[in-house]
Amino acid sequence: MAQVVALVDDDRNILTGLSIALQAEGFDTRVYSDGSAALEALIENPPDLAVCDIKMPRMDGLELLRRLREKSSLPVIFLTSKTDEQDEAIGLAMGADDYIAKPFSQRLLIARIRALLRREELVRARLSGSSKEPPAEIITRGRLAMEPERHRVTWDGIPVSLTVTEFLILEALAQRPGVVKTRNQLMDAAYQDDVFVDDRTIDSHIKRLRRKFREVDREFSGISTLYGAGYSFAGD
Repeated sequence: MAQVVALVDDDRNILTGLSIALQAEGFDTRVYSDGSAALEALIENPPDLAVCDIKMPRMDGLELLRRLREKSSLPVIFLTSKTDEQDEAIGLAMGADDYIAKPFSQRLLIARIRALLRREELVRARLSGSSKEPPAEIITRGRLAMEPERHRVTWDGIPVSLTVTEFLILEALAQRPGVVKTRNQLMDAAYQDDVFVDDRTIDSHIKRLRRKFREVDREFSGISTLYGAGYSFAGD
């Protein structure tokens, strides 16, 4: 069965062009002209992934993502203009998995879509027990526990809900506490494909990881920054 990608954008030229390109790559597509039209459909009949513009009438992409994240962990890629750096940061902080700036290469966007979908498949295979990979051990680092097979994270026994991207970044850091991982190394761990994302994407995911852990522990300081070099997991 073909994987389904939802496209949400008020620019019909983009909707038509992307839909044709994705269908040529073997995907099924659903198109929506604004966030309001898309919201109920994305929750009630979720696709495998959604590509959403930020600037839209009636309900913009940020509001759509906020409401979506209340009920769903559906992978979301944002489309932004090159002048929307603040919106990019807000979107990633709210739980978007990735973003790509307009004007964009359809080939690059399709590569990002495939990367996210492959990660989702891996997580589902782990959760169902059908993964052909050897079972991964539970990662315990002080108060942190990570169960890759269940995509489960706890801090002091309290569950912390992470997106796939956030989980893979944290896993890469926690595997070697105290060792600084560069942004490029974290990109490789999180995307696992020949897909380029810039430094802001990793920085935004790190900020969201810290925010999520501080929701369960105000004193959380498990992720350290070495300015100019990268990040490390300090543990507690």
